[in-house]
Amino acid sequence: MVSLADQLLKAGLVDKKKATQAHQQKVKQKKEERRSGVESVDEAREAALELQRKNAERAREHNAQRDAAAQQKAIAAQIAQLVQQNRQGKGNGDIAYNFTHGTKIERIHVSAQVQQHLQAGRLAIVCLGGAFELVPAVIADKIAERDASLVVRAKKAQQVDEDDPYAAYQIPDDLMW
Repeated sequence: MVSLADQLLKAGLVDKKKATQAHQQKVKQKKEERRSGVESVDEAREAALELQRKNAERAREHNAQRDAAAQQKAIAAQIAQLVQQNRQGKGNGDIAYNFTHGTKIERIHVSAQVQQHLQAGRLAIVCLGGAFELVPAVIADKIAERDASLVVRAKKAQQVDEDDPYAAYQIPDDLMW
């Protein structure tokens, strides 16, 4: 099979110099097409990879948020179960017991024996769903590990202020306020 350039040379329509120039131009044009085609393919490939990376990052963030929400829900269920299984009775409720929860002063009515347990630190108050429940101090420690804001400590370690003029005076346990 004879190429068109060879046929034109034999017919005498073109000379050898023009045939080689045409061949060189054709080769250059093919190289440029390959280069521009490869660059556009590379750019498209890079854009696709970047889009894939962004989608993967968004998916990771979404999964992390979903896992964190599931973990918070599991912790809340554990706390509710601990309170449900270990709640103590308040007694017949003839004595008002005042305590601070956050910035508010709250009040529950308890029996004298329960009041003594609260003052001694054997019982603690837990705020769950707007209601106050009494649980043993050991259970309150377990709840505080999960969410310390729910536990109200009746007996706290007091810091001694050296400049306090009333440091020598003790507050009686049975003082009602």
